Amino acid sequence: MEGFALFLVALVSMGITNLAMVPEKTSRNVSAMYVLGDSSVDCGSNTLFYPIIHLNLSLLPCNGSNSILLPYLLAKKMGLPYAEPFYAQNGTIDGLLNGVNYGAAHATILSPTSLSHQSLNHQLRQVFETVQLLELQLGHESSRHFIRSSLFYLAFGKDDYIDLFLRNFSGVMAEYNGPQFAEILVNQMVHAVMNLYDMNVRKVVLMGILPLGCAPSLLFQWHIDDATGCVEMINEVILRYNVLLEKSIVRLNEELPDAHLVFCDLYQGVKKIITYPHFFGFEDAKNACCGLGLYGAEIGCVTSDIACNTVSANVWWDLYNPTPKANSLLAESTWSGQQLLSNICRPTTIRGLVYSSVSPPT
Repeated sequence: MEGFALFLVALVSMGITNLAMVPEKTSRNVSAMYVLGDSSVDCGSNTLFYPIIHLNLSLLPCNGSNSILLPYLLAKKMGLPYAEPFYAQNGTIDGLLNGVNYGAAHATILSPTSLSHQSLNHQLRQVFETVQLLELQLGHESSRHFIRSSLFYLAFGKDDYIDLFLRNFSGVMAEYNGPQFAEILVNQMVHAVMNLYDMNVRKVVLMGILPLGCAPSLLFQWHIDDATGCVEMINEVILRYNVLLEKSIVRLNEELPDAHLVFCDLYQGVKKIITYPHFFGFEDAKNACCGLGLYGAEIGCVTSDIACNTVSANVWWDLYNPTPKANSLLAESTWSGQQLLSNICRPTTIRGLVYSSVSPPT
């Protein structure tokens, strides 16, 4: 058994997870991919004035470009072109038919108090505009069929806890406790799914929040490093949101005819990687690859010149975001559910969602 485990580690270390990048050969039931979310889906290119208004002192929330982010890796698995940023669209129908990335670094579920970053509702309005343009160009019936057969990917919540909760923990706690705040966020996500459903969207992937209590910035801010290597108080708050979101998805799948909603538990996936870093081929599960000071978190990734020499050795790229290697592991696991991080997505894998059939519009 020990030899087999070492064999698996060797496979991971050699980059066997790059198999996740090979497109499937068989026919898929997805026309395009539309992405909504935060810095987990956007490196800053879709956020107006990002270099000026960045709030976490990390100008480079990912190593390179959007191509190393989870939705991009999944799009390659589907054999789809990656959705271009909303603000890079040239207004042609071909651009819209290839999918759109509405996501923006620092985007939150709740509406921000300033114009510094976009909210979930802001991105939903952009989706509505896209749907109207598709209907205008394709016609009512064709556009309805196209939207029903497209996949919508939602990844929110991280920046709500960073900007609205963790940065002012005592202030928010005075108004809401952890469960109440989670309920507010989940209710907004449910409302978003209902809005998408009303736009004829049927296939939706909703990503849970990573264990932020294990992220370099939180380790630095809270100065807590127990046996788990994480701030478990923070993780418990995040876990509450993930549990409520999954329960809501189960309920919506039962209530909405022909809805295909999938919850992906990135919390459990990343927590397992952090707990057994060497098993997954990592050398450092605490420090940011790109950053300065304790845990690489006193100053964020203001330039790639300060990044570590071997990016693949680290779980974390900057203050809150995983490295390309960690994203690659998550991509393979959310897609197939057959690798080392099994059963992340429920009730089916993203591959199962892609190849599932949706009833034609009536």
